[in-house]
Amino acid sequence: MTTESFRPADAAELVEIVAASAAAGGSLAVVAGGSKAGLGRPVEAAARLDLGALTGIVDYQPEELMLTARPATPLAEVAALLAGRGQMLAFEPPGLAALCGTSGAVPTLGGTVAAGLAGPRRIRAGSARDHLLGLEAVSGRGERFKAGAKVVKNVTGYDLPKLIAGSFGTLAIMTEMTLKVLPAPEDAVTLVLPMAAAPAVAAMARLQAGPLEPTALAWLPSTLARAADLPDARDGALLVRFEGPDGALADRVGRAEESGLGGCAAVLDLAHSQKLWNWIAEVVPILAPESREVVWRLSVPPAAGAALLYDAVAGVGARGFIDWGGGLVWLAVPAEAGDDGGATALRALVARNGGGHATLMRGPEPLRRRVPVFEPEAPGLAALSERVRQGFDPLRLLNPGRMRGEETRP
Repeated sequence: MTTESFRPADAAELVEIVAASAAAGGSLAVVAGGSKAGLGRPVEAAARLDLGALTGIVDYQPEELMLTARPATPLAEVAALLAGRGQMLAFEPPGLAALCGTSGAVPTLGGTVAAGLAGPRRIRAGSARDHLLGLEAVSGRGERFKAGAKVVKNVTGYDLPKLIAGSFGTLAIMTEMTLKVLPAPEDAVTLVLPMAAAPAVAAMARLQAGPLEPTALAWLPSTLARAADLPDARDGALLVRFEGPDGALADRVGRAEESGLGGCAAVLDLAHSQKLWNWIAEVVPILAPESREVVWRLSVPPAAGAALLYDAVAGVGARGFIDWGGGLVWLAVPAEAGDDGGATALRALVARNGGGHATLMRGPEPLRRRVPVFEPEAPGLAALSERVRQGFDPLRLLNPGRMRGEETRP
């Protein structure tokens, strides 16, 4: 149980705290804004390490398409700064505070990178790790190190930033991170096309393989489409977003409507598109999970998205929708699915539909202690992960238990 709290004022003080905790045989629960506290297994640590003072933009060079910031910098602050220069974080990072049960907390840049998150634009822009150019960090050994660089083209040494991104603070504590930024689109529209999930997933595959370059593709069942104030579609709605100059968008919309997708129920303008895709990225405004429902995120081969959703609805009584062109299925699973929150059934469905990952994104603490939150690793991969952990944090000092249970200190 966490009983003590530290709040370093700078990286030097952070090194002292980590080194002292290591020498004393302690452990640290690392927190920036706290908005992802409910994501992952409950951390079993002796003390809380609050990074809240490590905040602010360190360097922003719009002409070089790069930004450096400290971990507790709010995502909203970064977005506002970039928007003022017509730029953005292209991976469309979601905050997920409401999903993770911490709606009063502030989503931060460090938490987003540590969790490896990305929004609907991932199908074209990639995830957080693909935009992390460099970082400064402190390992579980209490050692400061740098990795990567403040330039887009950099091929020197191991690509440690991609390793640290998505490690949930179990390998090192980032004190600064440099990310690639890109020009924001001038305009955006979203096509709303009535159709069922299976033909929608097939249409998504054709769109991604074709020349129209959609930047987001999702499918909502009729109940969720109505909740999003979209035209009523009995079998559901395929959502297709195009971004770019206004003239190019009109051409792409026309070509999409002529490509055999079927009748278009609506074309949403920029403001409505932004609102809709933000809802989809944050999950809760669209899915509206009830208090007793747990929420799962299934990453699967895009062609399997519709079949897996159908099977989950029939097998565990789930509700859900599809994002990332078929490759991401969000599910709200009722408590009646079992003591494991549906984990066994859902992971069996994933295995039968081409493999992938099932991640428990929201659930009560006892469930997150009892069930593997992240997809269990194959023995060979688990051994490799353990060797990496030994290299960065041999004493299990940082966020022990966050990614897997039964961790013991050497």
